[in-house]
Amino acid sequence: MVEVMTDRQYDGILQMIEMIVDGCSDLDEAKRKIAELRREKKEEKKEKTE
Repeated sequence: MVEVMTDRQYDGILQMIEMIVDGCSDLDEAKRKIAELRREKKEEKKEKTE
């Protein structure tokens, strides 16, 4: 199955990345914040399936 991202979804993702990066002092901090958000999302998804 192929999922197609709409322009609106793509723009939303870029806006979220911009907000994360704006609040960071360096690239490593931005990477840590993004990794944390991804971990949280995976945990939420796992809890819903249990």
